[in-house]
Amino acid sequence: MSDDKRPDNLLSTLAAIGRIGLVLIGLTGIAVEIFRDDGWLKQLLGKIFDSSMGFMYVGVGIAVIYFLNRWMATADGKASSGKGDLPLYIMMAIGAFFLYNLITTGSF
Repeated sequence: MSDDKRPDNLLSTLAAIGRIGLVLIGLTGIAVEIFRDDGWLKQLLGKIFDSSMGFMYVGVGIAVIYFLNRWMATADGKASSGKGDLPLYIMMAIGAFFLYNLITTGSF
C-alpha cells in the first residue's frame, strides 16, 4: 500500500482555489468579449461572410485545432503528458489579464 492518501495541506488547497478562480474569471471574460455588442463573434462572422476566403479560414482553423489536439495527446492515451496542462496555464493567464482589467478599469 502506498501513502498517497494523505490530505492536501492548506497552501496547496488555496493554490488550487486560486487556479480555479483564474480559470473561471478567464472564461467569464472571454464570454463577455464574445457576446457583447460588436464583440468578437460579430466581428468574426462579419469577416467570414465579407471575405471570399472566409470559409477557407474556417477549415484551416478546424485543422489547426485538430493538430493541436493530436500534439497534446499522448500516444497510448493513458499516460499523463505535460503538454496537456498547457490549456490550463493559458486560461490562467487569460484570467489574470481579465482580473487586471477588472481591478484597474472596473470592467472586463
